[in-house]
Order: sequence, then C-alpha cells, then structure tokens
Amino acid sequence: MTQTQLYLISPLDVGGDFPARLERALAAGARRHGDLVTAFQFRVKGIDSHEAARLAAPLQAICAAHDVAFIVNDSVALAKRLKADGVHLGQDDGSPKDARVELGREAQIGVTCHASRHLAMEAGEAGADYVAFGAFFPSSTKDKGADAERPLPELLQWWTQLFEIPCVAIGGITPDNCTPLIEAGADFLAVSHAVWGGDEVAAIEAFAKVMRG
Repeated sequence: MTQTQLYLISPLDVGGDFPARLERALAAGARRHGDLVTAFQFRVKGIDSHEAARLAAPLQAICAAHDVAFIVNDSVALAKRLKADGVHLGQDDGSPKDARVELGREAQIGVTCHASRHLAMEAGEAGADYVAFGAFFPSSTKDKGADAERPLPELLQWWTQLFEIPCVAIGGITPDNCTPLIEAGADFLAVSHAVWGGDEVAAIEAFAKVMRG
C-alpha cells in the first residue's frame, strides 16, 4: 500500500505573505519526510487571468523548487496559460477528455466526485489521473451545504480495492480526524484551512506525525 501524501489547497487570498508561507510549509514537509507534500492546488476566485497569472508565478516557482505538482483549480485555460502541471475539475468544469486534448498527455487531471461511485467511475473512464471524494467533514472551502451527502471512509476503501487511479480525500480534514481516511486507503489528503488557518509549519508537522509516525 502506498503511503498517503498531502495535497495542499491554497486559501482564496494568495497575495501578501502567502508565497513565504507556502515556502515554509513545503520546506517543513521536506524536512519531516521528503514525500509528504506532493501537490499544491492554486484556487482563486473572481479575478481575471492576468491577475491570476501574476499571483501564480511565485507560487509555481516555489512548487517547482520543491518538486511539488502545481495544479490549477477549475480553469483549463489558466492551466494551459501557466503551463501548470495539471488541472482540477469540478463537475461543471468540463470533461477530463477535453482537458487532456488542451493540456497534453503529461498533465495531471483530477475530478471532484463528491460521494458518488458513479461519478468516480465516469471520471476514470474519461481519463482522469485522480478522483477526489468529499467533503468528509464540514469544510469552509469544499462544502455544498449541509444537505450534501457526506462520503464515509468505506468509499475510499471500495475505490482503492477496485481501481488503480489514485483517490483524494477532501473536506475539513485535520491531523485529529484524518486517521480513518488514511486507514481506508486515501492516496492523498487535500487540506487547506487546517494548514493556512494557523501556523503552517506546526500544521505540517502535526500531519507528518499522524501520517508517518
């Protein structure tokens, strides 16, 4: 079984001192375990592509220096413009097939599948490189409201037993609640507020402790 890795998702505000915070978080991950943080998702809303590209540039350079994949949320066009390592698609952001045509064979393409086995299998058939299930816990970034179906860790177990495509667990994940997701076979834990809502180095170290002992 592969070891679970961290997939960091940016806060909506990536200006100001955020590049320095990202550098500290990735350095902490490398210090604790070289492979702890494997991807970073650039997730900004409501700004034009020029501004997004300006904000992305230093973050992309930091990720490249740490050998961490730089993934753009929602926008195939922005991912292409930035020559990003990949794109993460929500259910309304187009198909992995079309994204593959735009971004090429090497791009990492992920798809949000909520709590749905059906959506995950469809994404896999359409060529997704990973599927994301969640929100497992109440989340400020990834919640569709209280009525959204919450997946159980068993969903990860089912997926990993049947399919080779990696799965990401997302939504309200913290060092205190992540153990069942790791035990169920999550390849990646996608985390945002748990890291950026406080001291990012302490958070990475807390995750490392749970994930690597």
